[in-house]
Amino acid sequence: MQDKFTAFENRLTKVYKHLGKIARRQQLSCFRIYDVDLPEFPFIIDMYKNMVYVAEYKSRHKLSEEEYEQWLQTSLEIIQKILEVDSEHIFLKRRERQKGEQQYSKLNQEKRELIVDENGLSFIVNLSDYLDTGLFLDHRITRQKVREMAEGKRMLNLFAYTGSFTVYAAAGKADKITTVDMSKTYINWAKRNLTYNKLYDDTKHTFVQEDVLQYIKTVAPQSYDLIILDPPTFSNSKRMEDILDIQRDHVALINQCMSLLDEKGILIFSTNCRNFVLDAEHIQAAGIKDITRQTTPFDFEGRLRRSCFLIEK
Repeated sequence: MQDKFTAFENRLTKVYKHLGKIARRQQLSCFRIYDVDLPEFPFIIDMYKNMVYVAEYKSRHKLSEEEYEQWLQTSLEIIQKILEVDSEHIFLKRRERQKGEQQYSKLNQEKRELIVDENGLSFIVNLSDYLDTGLFLDHRITRQKVREMAEGKRMLNLFAYTGSFTVYAAAGKADKITTVDMSKTYINWAKRNLTYNKLYDDTKHTFVQEDVLQYIKTVAPQSYDLIILDPPTFSNSKRMEDILDIQRDHVALINQCMSLLDEKGILIFSTNCRNFVLDAEHIQAAGIKDITRQTTPFDFEGRLRRSCFLIEK
């Protein structure tokens, strides 16, 4: 077992040195370091300034409870040593297959928030209270792409989470932004992110707390120039009228969104569904581009678990 710990320590040392150098050059205060690089250590490790988010994937190890606790303790000691952080600055979460709203439900009440910087913008993250932190690092380039596209546009941000795409679009001088999420917590978080960046303008920014699948049925055709659609892979939330299975339902969902776009409008569709296959033949679009590779950040190369498409009206 000691050989495996040595391998983990060597791997973590190598990737942290390499990726940390790139992050400093890009002036990023949050980035991914490790993503199950070694199967014996099924962790995701992200750096948030001087704090570390560690997600442990549930695995079928053959360790006794005592052996497992010792393995975990030694692993965390290696992470602390290599990343040079205090033990109280390491936030450990355990990931299992999620259903419905589980991944968004509150785990703690500590509210250990901090501000992180990305491409000249700032975001509030919470490392203590939820399974996810409030900022999906793998969409860093996609967000920048939206900022570059946003000027003068009417944008709809669906399944908006904490509104990071909204913040980027506002920074890119979008003319109108509608942000939709079912969670009051995340709608308020999105407002706080906008406010912190001094971008909140209530004459341009509308927030809607509603089931996205029901909301888009109420929107008039040709209302938007740009739509961001980043739905969960699966949701059976009690607050949703329908069950969402993105592989099964993506054609209907995308086509509904396409009807809301004005002439020459663009939909950016992303999914974390593993082995996802886009049914392009049945999507009503002038053009579909797979932009997964060009929107993959340096710290996710070879590790990305999502697909991303730019779909033209």
